[in-house]
Amino acid sequence: MDYLPEQLVWEILRRIKKTTDRNSVSLTCKRLHGLDNEQRESLRIGCGLDPANEALTSLCCRFLNLTKVEITYTGWMSKLGKQLDDQGLLILSNHCPSMIELSLSYCTFITDVGLGYLSSCPKLSALKLNFTPRITGCGILSLVVGCKILTVLHLNRCLNVNSVEWLEYLGRLGTLEDLSIKNCKAIGEGNLIKLGASWRNLKRLQFEVDVNYRYMKVYDRLAVDRWQKQWIPCENMVELSLINCIISPGRGLACVMGKCKKLEKIHLDMCVGVRDCDVIGLAQNSRNLRSIYLRVPSDFSLPLLMNNPLRLTDECLNALSSNCSKLESIRISYSDGEFPSFSSFTLQGIITLIQKCPVRELAFDQVYSFNDAGMEALCFAQHLETLELVRCQEISDEGLQLAVQFPRLSVLRLVKCLGVSDEGLRPLVGSYKLETLAVEGCPQVSERGVFGAARSVSFRQDLSWMY
Repeated sequence: MDYLPEQLVWEILRRIKKTTDRNSVSLTCKRLHGLDNEQRESLRIGCGLDPANEALTSLCCRFLNLTKVEITYTGWMSKLGKQLDDQGLLILSNHCPSMIELSLSYCTFITDVGLGYLSSCPKLSALKLNFTPRITGCGILSLVVGCKILTVLHLNRCLNVNSVEWLEYLGRLGTLEDLSIKNCKAIGEGNLIKLGASWRNLKRLQFEVDVNYRYMKVYDRLAVDRWQKQWIPCENMVELSLINCIISPGRGLACVMGKCKKLEKIHLDMCVGVRDCDVIGLAQNSRNLRSIYLRVPSDFSLPLLMNNPLRLTDECLNALSSNCSKLESIRISYSDGEFPSFSSFTLQGIITLIQKCPVRELAFDQVYSFNDAGMEALCFAQHLETLELVRCQEISDEGLQLAVQFPRLSVLRLVKCLGVSDEGLRPLVGSYKLETLAVEGCPQVSERGVFGAARSVSFRQDLSWMY
């Protein structure tokens, strides 16, 4: 080992991805130990780091070129020792001048003071916070004022972030490219207008409203006027994910959906108020769209104050099939399968979309309009590689047997499907067509029935969902 060229040793270490393997290799000789100390760029710590501040200081002095640090206290209990606190973030700011990305998860002892220490990190460009209950909007503001090159900001369940001055500052800064706000109950859709000109550089937006607070959100008149009058420059958006949001005509996030010319991925999960015209406008302007996920709320989950029917229909599917020639991933789900007659998409609309787009991944959850005739249409899907059927109760053995005729199918997942049995999988047994078969919660399918139906088989029989 002592005679190997240094460049070769560096390449060997670079190819070792698992932390446990890196630790083991570094203990084999002094040379590898020293080179690993120089090359190690990421560090993940949490429970068991005791005493936390002293141990962190030791690690930072050992690994001098850390660029990514993750601190997570998932499952922490007091008997595991004291958590890292604000002093720990001061240690990071003093000893990790190359730190680019920091993730804090379940760090309940860290406050705004600790975030203030991070404002002196010259290269910090990505911050991800997951359940940090003592951090407020003031702490976020002090960080973004100090970190002038912040491009990634993720806030998940930050329950006390109840002011949005930091959003306005980020809007003026104009560096943000990736923003994720999930279940921060004090931040509503209307607050996003404060990003202003920063929308121009935003490439990825994830916004999830806590479902318990969704219908409590109200727009004040001023916020509505600002959305309607202000031009939202979001042409560079590549990925948009909206969960539990209220999409209101002519305001809020409805202003954004039709202007994302470079959009490649759209995720709409339980968004009340999405209309055909919203998806049609999206399809006409986002011709690079590659992936769409639609989880449609049932009619019974819509607020009673809405008079007009807001169900999506085949019109939006036809727009997608006519304009999005690169669409390769389609996932459609209904929130409530107890009312199958309310399915808004017909079988013909779904088939047209599949036939006109190069769909490689297809997933249906509680889509009762998709039946054996739909499975027959998939025999002509030249690009389909992955099919996932969840609670699709109109699929029978007759339809499932057609899967062996799908030209390029390699992955099949069946979850909670009542109409399929071992008989439906019989043509696949010994055919070596599938790489992966996963069956879960299908009462008529046995472990014996899936044996030999794919190179890799996963079987789980949990029928608790039926009772």
